[in-house]
Amino acid sequence: MREESKNILNPEYLPKHIGIIMDGNGRWATNRNLPRFMGHKEGSLRVLDIVKKCYELKIPYLTLFAFSTENWTRPESEVKNLFLLLRGFIEKYIDEMNENEIRLNVIGDISPLKEDLRKSIENSLELTKNNKKMVVNIALNYGGQDEIIMATKKIAEEVKKGNLLPEEISKETFESYLYTAHQPPMDLMVRPSGELRVSNFTLYQMAYSEFWFSDVLWPDFTPEVLEKALGDYMSRNRRFGGI
Repeated sequence: MREESKNILNPEYLPKHIGIIMDGNGRWATNRNLPRFMGHKEGSLRVLDIVKKCYELKIPYLTLFAFSTENWTRPESEVKNLFLLLRGFIEKYIDEMNENEIRLNVIGDISPLKEDLRKSIENSLELTKNNKKMVVNIALNYGGQDEIIMATKKIAEEVKKGNLLPEEISKETFESYLYTAHQPPMDLMVRPSGELRVSNFTLYQMAYSEFWFSDVLWPDFTPEVLEKALGDYMSRNRRFGGI
């Protein structure tokens, strides 16, 4: 089921954690004979719309795939513009997020980013770190396989130091070394743009996610489209491997 839904959103059955692969910005711009940058700019406005909608619905965790480890292969000018947009978005809206008790969290390795952007991110993380109403994870220079390898290396280091025995490694132990430590698993993964793949996004966290795909390009992904996804999600029977 892709876009049909029975859409009365009962808060009791809404997902606790939604992940979205924000895809289709470039195609949106190309379809309008615009530079690809304009698609990313329009797409950044949908981020604000969707964060506000999830906040309104009291969905406590939202993870947005902004820039993957593979996206560095894009043209240098496009990458530069993406980061300029990101910095502008954070600096424009971080005070509003903080006032509404939203915590910004970044998952991924931000060490390769330019110092000004990195500082802006770090300051925003510090400003909002104690907020409790909602967590917005921005996946930035992120890859699901890299995250699993990173967690494995950290656990191996703890074993090497004698701080952890191999037999003590549990599912809970492993999860505590992920970027999303202490967050619930992803209930719903949404991908717009017509692509039917997960593209190395939160591979561990969405082991039992419900998937929802749409042909809508991200710059056209309105809160009403999200409501369709949520209505569909609530109509499904999640068995987690049981009967």
